[in-house]
Amino acid sequence: MAEHVCSCGSGPRLIFACSGAADVGLLADQTARKLTREGSGKMFCLAGLGGKVSGIIETTKSASAVLAIDGCPLECARKTLAEAGFSEYQHLQLANLGFEKGKTPLTDERLEQAADAARGLLQ
Repeated sequence: MAEHVCSCGSGPRLIFACSGAADVGLLADQTARKLTREGSGKMFCLAGLGGKVSGIIETTKSASAVLAIDGCPLECARKTLAEAGFSEYQHLQLANLGFEKGKTPLTDERLEQAADAARGLLQ
């Protein structure tokens, strides 16, 4: 697999989030949306990356930073990036923050905890 890395440092900071059906998927999705609203990065289309949509692949290649946010240990976002040929990215696994699939309703406190962890990875 080819490694895609931009050395220019001026591209966008992209966030690919699991948006799965579980509560932790919702938390991952809402974390990416929060980071986008506040200008920490830009949520980008994980499905388009998985579908190898050329424009999405090219934009991801030019990113100055890439963050995958996964809700559960299945790590669909991380695996999608890897399958698309990307190896240089940060990864936030919400289970590592203590969030458990099926037991983590979305709250403002949980959203802020996940966003804090994600911000640290986008630096």
